[in-house]
Amino acid sequence: MNFFFEVLIGGLLSGVMYALVALGFVLIYKASGVFNFAQGAMVFFAALTFVSIMELGVPFWPAFALALASMVVLAVVTERVVLRPLVNQPQITLFMATIGLGFLIEGLAQGMWGAAVHGLEIGIVDEPIAWTMDNWGIGVSTFDLFAAGVSAVLVTVLAVFFNKTRVGRALRAVADDHQAALAIGIPLQSIWRIVWAVAGFVALVAGVMWGARNGVQFALTFVALKALPVLIIGGFESVAGAIVGGLIIGASEKIGEVYVGPLVGGGIEGWFAYMVALLFLLVRPEGLFGEKHIDRV
Repeated sequence: MNFFFEVLIGGLLSGVMYALVALGFVLIYKASGVFNFAQGAMVFFAALTFVSIMELGVPFWPAFALALASMVVLAVVTERVVLRPLVNQPQITLFMATIGLGFLIEGLAQGMWGAAVHGLEIGIVDEPIAWTMDNWGIGVSTFDLFAAGVSAVLVTVLAVFFNKTRVGRALRAVADDHQAALAIGIPLQSIWRIVWAVAGFVALVAGVMWGARNGVQFALTFVALKALPVLIIGGFESVAGAIVGGLIIGASEKIGEVYVGPLVGGGIEGWFAYMVALLFLLVRPEGLFGEKHIDRV
């Protein structure tokens, strides 16, 4: 049982890392109703900008502020150049635009800072903490605990932002109907700039966390693919759903790798999450926290 709980807790904390990436998708989807294919590229761009600035001798927090400023600039340029010409266009058009944007951001990041792999130290030593209670000993990663704390703070702030602030309510209105939002005086362009800037901040936090664990490299763009099962389970429009979905995916893939993997030859952690999401689609396609849409004909 000790080993089982170690695997379970490790999976839950690992799922928090997936949820960090999924949060960026949720923000864009809530504001535009479009799946942002460029989110993985934004994570890569933010992390590479941050670590490259630090390697120039800039301390952690000033480097973080400069990287955040670069994400805000990227958000403003994206709204003006990509999104503004596509107002009131079909969602598939916006989705295709984010695909092209993703490739553009990837190339821009490597053109500015190079394609070399960078190590990233944020002062958190990834070593296990032993918890002993009633002769039960469980080891928990210090880094995973830190990432979980960061995610908890982000989720709380974003939940308050969307539900309690005027801007948050405007974001939801824009997502429901662009034309109706414009008709009642909601500035669509300003709202999109804000939400892309916030998504850039989330991408920066996720990029720092993943970069500190795996190194800052082009492979960070593929981390976004692991957020897909998280979104399917939690729901594309729910901040809390991103966290719950991340916990479910993290725990299931770790337990599956340890207990199911040996029965099928191992190596299932890479695709087990997608199987869980596929099965979940058959039961609740809108996700745990998603709204069920009923079309009447």
